[in-house]
Amino acid sequence: QVRLVESGGGSVQDGGSLRLSCAASENTYCEYGMGWYRQAPGKEREFVSFLDRAGNTNYRDSVKGRFTLSRGSARYTISLEMDSLKPEDTAMYYCSCVTQSGDNYWGQGVQVTVSS
Repeated sequence: QVRLVESGGGSVQDGGSLRLSCAASENTYCEYGMGWYRQAPGKEREFVSFLDRAGNTNYRDSVKGRFTLSRGSARYTISLEMDSLKPEDTAMYYCSCVTQSGDNYWGQGVQVTVSS
């Protein structure tokens, strides 16, 4: 049961750019918002960016000014434009979906690797 379909990711050099996209599958309703989290090996999963139901876009301090989270044209789709990437951005990135009932779904993850 794949709830969220992610695309993008890859390997870039320091200062490069990547775009991640996420789309909810049929019958998956992210009414309370969608966003991205990331997890590096041996580290805890951490918040990156989230678009809530009120239309507010929030960012982790370390990515402000570099990452841009946007709503897609289709309902329950988002994209994350990542510019000026740094080695510390290297991680597995997971799409997050929060339903009206409070359930949270996660994508399978896409790898982002930034080399110096």
